[in-house]
Amino acid sequence: MPITLENVGIAVRDLEEAVAFFTDLGLDVEGRAEVSGEWTDTAVGLDGNHSRIAMLRTPDGHGVLELFEYVHPPASDPGPTAPNTIGMHRVAFSVDDLDAALEIAARHGCHPLRGVATYEDVYRLTYVRGPSGIIVMLAEALQKA
Repeated sequence: MPITLENVGIAVRDLEEAVAFFTDLGLDVEGRAEVSGEWTDTAVGLDGNHSRIAMLRTPDGHGVLELFEYVHPPASDPGPTAPNTIGMHRVAFSVDDLDAALEIAARHGCHPLRGVATYEDVYRLTYVRGPSGIIVMLAEALQKA
């Protein structure tokens, strides 16, 4: 059976804040919508489901994030997760210039969890805590193609 990854969905506290962060990093808004009704109740498994969503695509056209902010029922906030928490771990992006990406992240109040590391001689990389506590990995290839 063929299978294709469609997107990664992430619930956020503030949709506009999250969209601003990811678009500043270089993703493009592909669409926005507000969804509710019986079909969303059934698909998501929540009665009275109502959310605002934004679809963001990476410039290469392959990666899509679906960011959503719940209007109803209210979102539950478990607080920041540690990198070793079971469940969705992080979203990772390759960037041409890690220092420039970190400057963009800092403008949004997002900073490395510890620092910037070098993986062998392949990548410089770091994890930042993005909007709504999302862990975002940013990696720059050291060997430019």
